Amino acid sequence: MAWVRHEVVIDAPPEHVWDVLRDVGAVHERLLPGRVAGTRIEGDQRFLTFPDGHVIRELIIAVDDGARRLAYAVVDGARPAVERHHASFEVRAEGAGARLVWTTDVLPHSAAGEIGVRVERGAVEMKRAIEASYRVMRGGWLFR
Repeated sequence: MAWVRHEVVIDAPPEHVWDVLRDVGAVHERLLPGRVAGTRIEGDQRFLTFPDGHVIRELIIAVDDGARRLAYAVVDGARPAVERHHASFEVRAEGAGARLVWTTDVLPHSAAGEIGVRVERGAVEMKRAIEASYRVMRGGWLFR
């Protein structure tokens, strides 16, 4: 299985970053606003609806508060289409901020390049949304 790993440093405390990530039902509001139009939870499944109407069904495998780790698998609707897609987020302390580590295992191997590009872009959007929400939360948005 091919894998993609991307890390990004976020200017917000790890507790805040984890609070956003672990809120699996609010991806469209807190993690990827604009990129994801809606999120629906049914048991351990999450349905992400995109602005074009496309829906991805994911299985939430683990939300580990102690390790600050979220694991999920794309079950249906992956773009590009893949045989298997398993991913995890980990949040680690990094100075005064946090490091987000996003690791994705994917089959077929040939999909790894495109998945890598999507992960990199998604991480930039997540960083932007999390930092903005932290600035608003602490009131610093008035000074930036």
